[in-house]
Amino acid sequence: MREFTTDILVIGGGAAGLSAAAEAASAGAGVIIAESDLHLGGQLVKQTHKFFGSRDEYAGTRGYKIAGILMAELDEKGKNALSMTSTTVTGYYPEDGMFTAMRGEESYIGIRAQRCVVASGAQERIIPFVNNDIPGVYGAGAVQTLMNLYGVRPGNRALMIGAGNIGLIVSYQLMQAGVEVAAVAEAMPKVGGYWVHAAKIRRLGVPILLRHSIKEALGERAVEGAVIAELDDKFAPTGAEKRIECDIICLAVGLSPTTEILSHAGCRMSYVPQLCGFAPLRDRTMRTSNPSFWCAGDASGIEEASAAMIEGRIAGLCAARSLGFDADMEKLDEYWSRLDHLRAGEAGEKIRAGIAKVLRGRWED
Repeated sequence: MREFTTDILVIGGGAAGLSAAAEAASAGAGVIIAESDLHLGGQLVKQTHKFFGSRDEYAGTRGYKIAGILMAELDEKGKNALSMTSTTVTGYYPEDGMFTAMRGEESYIGIRAQRCVVASGAQERIIPFVNNDIPGVYGAGAVQTLMNLYGVRPGNRALMIGAGNIGLIVSYQLMQAGVEVAAVAEAMPKVGGYWVHAAKIRRLGVPILLRHSIKEALGERAVEGAVIAELDDKFAPTGAEKRIECDIICLAVGLSPTTEILSHAGCRMSYVPQLCGFAPLRDRTMRTSNPSFWCAGDASGIEEASAAMIEGRIAGLCAARSLGFDADMEKLDEYWSRLDHLRAGEAGEKIRAGIAKVLRGRWED
């Protein structure tokens, strides 16, 4: 088994991981980024819409361009940063500080790192319904990958399940690719995403059916339609059903943090509904209860990519500082000010409530 040694291992090369690596490398730390995908950039490379937020978080810039900006920043660090794509970290062994990983399909490697930033992102949720395993049923991320990375139109007419930001944005991207969107079905009594995204597809004639969800995918060898049902206040079907003609069923029903390596490292975790699953307890430096591990991005709780980039900056900065590198800790207050700005107002209420459950002032508390 080939072994690599570094100061800081960053697991995940998306918005949070790239930001963490760039910040740590800027302080002089040696960094290895392990990314399971074929390329760096994570979800950013699929995002053709312009970001909100502030100038510091590249407001008005399309996601795939932000990925390029972060990768260019990392390239400037030269010898301080090594990127390993097609590399999946599979385990952590605290007795000798060894991480194991599969590189490609056949190469098994070891990585020794004094510190680790876990920025492993999230997994798409899937809901149960009849025939949910036939061709034509996709997660929203898979549809984005087909269209925005590979230029493949997944079908001709889509039913979107979920009216959060992902469901609304992907619905618009489907229409940009020439796919008709028959409807968006949302189980909740209101749209979960930003109204500006909902308004774009409503103006194009797409109905958003609140208190509706999918009951069945129609077809034997592939999707030929779907049956959706109206829901009552307890999310039980009322009996009112409707057939939707479609050849794509796209599920945008939420994400769950990818936290297995944090659990493997013994980090204290808590189930926090506002953060969409199990999330690591952390302090203001994003350090977990394991003093060698930091977290950032969706692995610390599901939030927007803008917040993930700032959390990555905090984690990379503080992980480097813990090793004695010349990290400018005056940045910490600035980064938290930017996070608080992103989480302000009614839209950030849920996130603030979730963060309050996992944030620790001191680990002795």
